[in-house]
Amino acid sequence: MLAITWAFMLGGCDYLDYDESSYLLKEDVFNEYSRTKKFLAGIYSQLPDDFSTIDGAMRSSGTDEAIHVNNLSNVRLFTDGNWSASQTLDTKWESMYSAIRDVNTFLKEIKGKTWDEIKWNEDYDEIMEQFNLYPYEARFLRAYFYFELLKRYGGVPIVETELTEKEANTVSRASFQEVVDYIVKECDEVSKVLPASFYDVTAEETGRATKGAAMALKARTLLYAASPLNNSANAIDKWESAALASKAIIDSAWYTLEGNYKDVVNNALSPELIFGIRQAESASFEKANFPIGYEGGNTGTCPTQNLVNAYEMVATGLPIDDPSSGYNPVFPYSGRDPRLNETVIVNGSSWKGKTVEVWYGGANAEPKPNATLTGYYLKKYVIESVNLEQGNVITKRHNWVLFRFAEVLLNYAEAMNEAYGPENAATLGKTALESINEVRLRAGMPEFPAGLTQSEFRTKLRNERRVELAFEDHRFWDVRRWMIGSETTEIKGVTAALNPFGGYVYEEKHVESRIWDERMNMYPIPQSELYKNPNLTQNSGW
Repeated sequence: MLAITWAFMLGGCDYLDYDESSYLLKEDVFNEYSRTKKFLAGIYSQLPDDFSTIDGAMRSSGTDEAIHVNNLSNVRLFTDGNWSASQTLDTKWESMYSAIRDVNTFLKEIKGKTWDEIKWNEDYDEIMEQFNLYPYEARFLRAYFYFELLKRYGGVPIVETELTEKEANTVSRASFQEVVDYIVKECDEVSKVLPASFYDVTAEETGRATKGAAMALKARTLLYAASPLNNSANAIDKWESAALASKAIIDSAWYTLEGNYKDVVNNALSPELIFGIRQAESASFEKANFPIGYEGGNTGTCPTQNLVNAYEMVATGLPIDDPSSGYNPVFPYSGRDPRLNETVIVNGSSWKGKTVEVWYGGANAEPKPNATLTGYYLKKYVIESVNLEQGNVITKRHNWVLFRFAEVLLNYAEAMNEAYGPENAATLGKTALESINEVRLRAGMPEFPAGLTQSEFRTKLRNERRVELAFEDHRFWDVRRWMIGSETTEIKGVTAALNPFGGYVYEEKHVESRIWDERMNMYPIPQSELYKNPNLTQNSGW
């Protein structure tokens, strides 16, 4: 008989709370409502985040957003030329298909269940109301798992039923478009049933897949499908479809931008949050990323000068390399886009009541081991009130954002610009310019002006995504779908020195040169999978 094992991960609400691992036969699981519910929670727990999940590093360290302080971390395979089908990382092939297998099992086993053994319970009707949504939640999760595979590998096998090991090792890859169509179809179907919010269905059960989550997954999938990597002919109808999908979310009026940018992450109750992963209380991310020089800190992710340079001047809204921007290299962090201060810890910042010092010999700088390689430390997602002092450890809950409303507005702006230009609303009633300016105004930045060309707007849009969505696991994929990897190889940092007359002297420095090849736009299918299944074909160049 088949034994099922699941370890329920730490969740952030009643619905996804931690439970002990269980070793049960299949019929033992699906013959009891509470265990069936926990099995679905176990599927939710397989949603991937980017809290230092690649050998202790964020995926951002495989982009020009950051570099990881540990030069032995496997995240460097993305950039050092040693990435191959035999030497892989972050494959997600096995883990996502394992999650998909769990969904397929779940859908098969719950079919026709009425839980008669609890029908005399006072809350039976409420239980069944929840239970009747479970198949649609599971299908959303399966669609999301397929998106994780799609953005890495392109076309992959689509499996909707339980397979034997022999059957699993003979499946063939569907095309990229077939996987896109499958995800979109699933999102369309489940969004007809899932509620906009679970507060009206059952109290306090946040963290579950909603109508908006399915719509956001559809919108992002269509945006990726319309992008240069996957749309070499630049078919405008693909951009139009992506715009329509994002506009449906905007028109729903279910979400609004958070009032303060600093509250868009680690905030499970944000009006901007569409779908996220609530973690249990922990200090592990802070331990990995607190600046060196603070008790328990290990530096971890070091933002680059490349990213810092992307933040414009707040007074003019111009990039710092524009002579009219007002940028002063003597005070490089003064007057910048407010999002910089919420994303990156710079020299002179206040952190936990102390001034951060990244000049040589400073409290948080070389020659200390593990000091920042770039002159910067990570702030976004790092919770300052966490305490790592032995005997007085304070932990906090983290919330990884999978979809939020600002991304939807930027997705819409990108798709509309590519389809119609910056200021043509077509039949949708909202221009690309209007959409992006909503995001900028919330950040405290000036609106982009009218009169931009499509190319000028594209440049500004890509930079806006870079700063708004920094360290939310977008840059890695944006670089690939835009096919701009060759522009991201020279990694820069900053050297700070004490000025004997007061203040600091800053000098931009070269940190490392990275290797890029166009085949890196897609992941290699692990060689081990090709050995097991002769019907699989490898991605081009690998």
